[in-house]
Amino acid sequence: MKNDTLYEDVKEQKIPKNSRILKDEIIRLTKTNTNERCPHPLRWIEVYSLEKDEILVFLANNMKWSATTVAAIYKDRRYIELFFKALKQNLKIKAFVGTSASVVKIQILTALIAMVIQKYVQLSSKFAGPLSNLVALLLTNLFTYRDIWT
Repeated sequence: MKNDTLYEDVKEQKIPKNSRILKDEIIRLTKTNTNERCPHPLRWIEVYSLEKDEILVFLANNMKWSATTVAAIYKDRRYIELFFKALKQNLKIKAFVGTSASVVKIQILTALIAMVIQKYVQLSSKFAGPLSNLVALLLTNLFTYRDIWT
């Protein structure tokens, strides 16, 4: 959400004790064009992050979940994004072989298996470089014998 977005506080929610939740409010966007695009109320949740030592602000449209649950989902989402970023960087999936759901799942699972094998080889061998260098080494020397275990 942009800093100049106008909103009004509709209701302040209870904040759980002994949690890192700083604020849990229901808001409504008040600017004319934003209110037309988003007419329903939203939740404004502020959480203190110990890892980053900063306050994180989340907007959610789910009024049923607790603020702690929403914060945990956003935290897990960040890890999932980092995982797929690593998957994209290390295993170049340039195009999917097919368009059906099962074909896409098989291709992603194959890439995941390859990534796990590469990580295992990296941890088991005496290779000191990053995983991307190991992948490049494996690709260039795919059919050449190299003793990476000693």
